Amino acid sequence: MVKNKVNNILKGTFLISDDSFKNWRFIIFLSLLAIIMISSSHSADRKVHEIASLNEEVREFRSAFIDGRSVLMKLKWESTITSKLAKIEVMPSGEPPIKIKVKTQK
Repeated sequence: MVKNKVNNILKGTFLISDDSFKNWRFIIFLSLLAIIMISSSHSADRKVHEIASLNEEVREFRSAFIDGRSVLMKLKWESTITSKLAKIEVMPSGEPPIKIKVKTQK
């Protein structure tokens, strides 16, 4: 009996017999499930690669931000400003600034 069923499966007679419609429905259902599973797997892999590339881009932007911030800090130093202004012959004042107070009348 079991040998007969195995032979029927190997020969494919279960696909052409009288009640083969339910067998074909099941095979089509399994095929659709396999296609959906493969599609889902590819979609997940694509998202993983996209996340990895975005993380790499974030690291690059963070590094560029830190480099830019350090350059800006150096540009704000008084010695840097003085040396750049000395090239166009602008020297710092020898006198301290005078505070001007304006009194308003009420």
